[in-house]
Amino acid sequence: MKAEKNKVLAVSYELHVDDGENGKEFFEKVEKDKPFQFLFGTGHVLPALEAAIEGKAAGESFEVFIDFENAYGDYDESKKAIVPKSNFKDNGKKNADMLKVGKVIPMKDDQGNQLRGEITKIDYKGVHMDFNSPLAGLDLYFKGEIISIREADPEEIDHGHVHGPGGHQH
Repeated sequence: MKAEKNKVLAVSYELHVDDGENGKEFFEKVEKDKPFQFLFGTGHVLPALEAAIEGKAAGESFEVFIDFENAYGDYDESKKAIVPKSNFKDNGKKNADMLKVGKVIPMKDDQGNQLRGEITKIDYKGVHMDFNSPLAGLDLYFKGEIISIREADPEEIDHGHVHGPGGHQH
């Protein structure tokens, strides 16, 4: 079976990044025993990464360089915001576990789009958040292997993402 649209792929990889000043640096490793799974061709993976994997079979390796413009774009100062502390209350009380510098919180914008924001500072003005990808402004170097490929379930195709063991997981 080959990597193509509506197939579920499991891949292991090592990712190095380059900010253009300090050279290539290790960023993360996804091991074979806990691979990254995704539904091929649904836009949830960088197009250049999918292009490097397309047509390959389980057991084959891949390697790809993706410049920042074709990855997560440049770092954008306009994606920083100060959110009122009152937005982080749980049943009317401050959620101390949530309000920590470095914590990444799933949120929605005013159009209902999913966002992930990192808390960078908390002060009298509110909660300072950065909605840039942690990979914004970085060139990416992926080197990995396709661990497995399977047919996607109709429900996975309908939802546009992989479901975990036993069904629907988000």
